[in-house]
Amino acid sequence: MYSPEISWLLESKVPSIRYKTYQYLVGLPSDDPVLIEEYHNIQSSILIQQILDQQVIPGQWKYVNHFYTPKYVSTHWSLLLLEELLVDPMEPRFQKAIDFMVGKTHLEIEERLQSKDSGFTCLWGNILRYVLYAGFIDDPRVSDLITYVSRSIYQKECACYINDHRPCSWGLIRSLWGLIRIPVSYRNKEIQKAIDVGITFVLEKYSFVEANFPMDDGGKIHPLWSKMSFPLFYQSDILFVLRILAELDMLYHPKAQVAIDWLLARRQNNGHFKGSNPFRSRTWPVISDKEDNDRWITLFAMDILQKAGRKELI
Repeated sequence: MYSPEISWLLESKVPSIRYKTYQYLVGLPSDDPVLIEEYHNIQSSILIQQILDQQVIPGQWKYVNHFYTPKYVSTHWSLLLLEELLVDPMEPRFQKAIDFMVGKTHLEIEERLQSKDSGFTCLWGNILRYVLYAGFIDDPRVSDLITYVSRSIYQKECACYINDHRPCSWGLIRSLWGLIRIPVSYRNKEIQKAIDVGITFVLEKYSFVEANFPMDDGGKIHPLWSKMSFPLFYQSDILFVLRILAELDMLYHPKAQVAIDWLLARRQNNGHFKGSNPFRSRTWPVISDKEDNDRWITLFAMDILQKAGRKELI
């Protein structure tokens, strides 16, 4: 018998939500028939197929060869979302798109490595996340990408011209999002150094709940930071940082515990968490259901609480 919150999550029409609920909150092993069935349901779901079916040519969404625009339905953003939804990483259209992205960006990565430019790492960290998900870790072009993202963190804390050449919290957090996808056995000293510097940035040097990161004089914290949103694209928020810390097994840290208190203060009387979808009108319509948006946020929040050893609170 499941709790009312878990039962509500399992009522979702989105198989990705049901799968992650069974996996993270119920704790079913990967070979459990229920989990296997839900994984098959994900691949045949409208959510996955409608996005894949919108490719203009194999491996690319509109506009052809312009992977970044239009936001948030072009190739880059579609791949970012598909990874979150648990598309089969070996799906041929997904693989084709990954190969396109790696090939399209590799020359720029080489140039950035030579010039020691650290900017725009919100993009490169996100790309790293989904190309690793697709199994491209041994591709030499991805090796350059890993090097670039790592050095951007530990050399300049992802300083970016968009942030007036100051360290960029969104860029650094998205870079961490990519790097932590690298299996521990693949992490060399440079990668681990970057992860350590990133953790220090969000947990020691600054307060990610207060978001007292470097900004222009008189600058304001972005309103998205204190909302809990899904999907997010190059942006980040407090919940997203907690998701990263959960993957790193760092939720025990005192500042992470402060963020968990912040999270608990936003739990509703019914045990649910209210979600935001700030780009509802600009991304794929199949991800626009408001109740399922609340389910996504509730799923992430409950998973964090469980991994933080505060299971009794869910």
